[in-house]
Amino acid sequence: MRNVEDLKSLCAYCQLRINPYMFNYCLSVAILHRPDTKGMNIPTVAETFPDKFVDPKAGRKAREVAAVEDSGSRMPVIIPRDYTASQNEPEQRVAYFREDIGINLHHWHWHLVYPFESADRAVVDKDRRGELFYYMHQQIIARYNIERMCNGLTRVTRYNDFRQPIAEAYFPKLDSVVASRAWPPRFANTVIRDLDRPVDRIQADISDLETWRIRFMEAIESNSIVLPGGRTMALDEQTGIDRLGNIMESSIISPNRGYYGDLHNMGHVFISYAHDPDNRHLEQFGVMGDSATAMRDPVFYRWHAYIDDLFHLYKSRLPVYGTDKLDFPGVTVSSVAVEGRAGANTFGSHWEQSTLDLERGLDFSPRGPVLARFTHLQQDPFTYVIECNNTTGTTTMGTVRVFMAPRNDEGGQALSFEEQRRLMIEMDKFTWNLRPGSNTIRRNSADSSVTIPYERTFRNQVNRPGDAGSAEAAEFDFCGCGWPQHMLVPKGTAQGYPVVLFVMISNWMDDRIEQDTVGMCNDAASYCGLRDRKYPDRRSMGYPFDRVARSGVSSLSEFLTPNMRVQNCTIRFTDTTTQRTAL
Repeated sequence: MRNVEDLKSLCAYCQLRINPYMFNYCLSVAILHRPDTKGMNIPTVAETFPDKFVDPKAGRKAREVAAVEDSGSRMPVIIPRDYTASQNEPEQRVAYFREDIGINLHHWHWHLVYPFESADRAVVDKDRRGELFYYMHQQIIARYNIERMCNGLTRVTRYNDFRQPIAEAYFPKLDSVVASRAWPPRFANTVIRDLDRPVDRIQADISDLETWRIRFMEAIESNSIVLPGGRTMALDEQTGIDRLGNIMESSIISPNRGYYGDLHNMGHVFISYAHDPDNRHLEQFGVMGDSATAMRDPVFYRWHAYIDDLFHLYKSRLPVYGTDKLDFPGVTVSSVAVEGRAGANTFGSHWEQSTLDLERGLDFSPRGPVLARFTHLQQDPFTYVIECNNTTGTTTMGTVRVFMAPRNDEGGQALSFEEQRRLMIEMDKFTWNLRPGSNTIRRNSADSSVTIPYERTFRNQVNRPGDAGSAEAAEFDFCGCGWPQHMLVPKGTAQGYPVVLFVMISNWMDDRIEQDTVGMCNDAASYCGLRDRKYPDRRSMGYPFDRVARSGVSSLSEFLTPNMRVQNCTIRFTDTTTQRTAL
């Protein structure tokens, strides 16, 4: 639309005439990216569509409370922590992760910031978009695997044979606004089948997935991609992963969409219609078909573990990082420690109850606050303490990179470096001015470059700064993208789950990107980048663990150079619940 008034007119016409999810998504993307609407009101989808996140029993209770009780005397409606399955289902041990509202909001908001379709190419064609798609999902799989290991489960099994049954069942226990019925379940050992759904304009065969996979792997084998007309383009070390990411999640910037197809997205589609592939039962898609709900389903992680394998196949063919690419001559890290309430080198975790206002999602009548109380994981605040020495004789800038990984596999045996590097989760990344001589770096966990604060995950629009359309207000909306702070640290165990904390200081002169970031939202740049800017790190995402190790390295200790240090830590979970006040 030419201007905001035209946009409002179109919205008024479309609102009651099209799918409400599609309307919400399209309007949110438009508001987030149009220059004349940046900073306008985008309520969190957990408020506009609580049905995607909230137990329907709690939703019905909220409506009853809103209709009967005075707003000043209402008590929060309680959402149970476990309501999709019993503990007889092993996968339920990690339901707190899969069904976490903040995690699902992160996934939804990331795909708002990085959509794959738009009339304006610039909305899609953002700096290193394809690489961000790879890295953000790779980190999700690594985090999920650690959560599984903390709960006595094995690492996730790849979904790489499209003809075999999906062992895991999933019953979402969610209502659907669109169809006025429950989200459809997937029964155990369901097999995906060819899709023939004219009502949804979808017709595709499983063989299409297999063909696209073969072509993707051929691109990796030949280190080049086929362009329209038969020409080829080499995949270079700097941009190859980005181009492959844009092929894997097919978008308008895919270099050859007709040839490489849409493997990632259509995998989601096939799985989401597995219960009714030909529409004979008039069922809608399952949770895998929606970015706001897909992470609830165990098969999401099986699918993305396989997608991650394909990216790692490419990464395994890149030149390894020699010590010249890892060391920072003149800078030595002498010690790393963690301080916090849980004790020295111990991360503490527990349950926390928080509240969410459902008023916007119930109907269009002004009812006052309608609060729902839900339980989520939370960690105790902590501080990294890093001791390092600068012998260069001059003040120099370093990039501090912090990762965490398990020490042992599911059987209690020490992990090899190859296994451990793929389980490394990025905890933080920041720059530090290193004076000549000894330096003590202290960094609070709340400042992580991976996460956004609780208040931004569940952002209250009343707190939006600046006027609608202003740069300050636009930052508020973009900053809704980021991993939730309350899920920074894995759950751990009551005995203390053994992890290793890795710290590296690299040369900022080799990492830097020359650009103005004053006033920019950068508290979750690792997963979300910067709005309208380049990714703020020249290195490959996941560096130094994104490639196989140099010759002779079989353990993390053998990988270290003087500018790196590790510290054995534990994550101790306490089965208690604290209360957070309403926003």
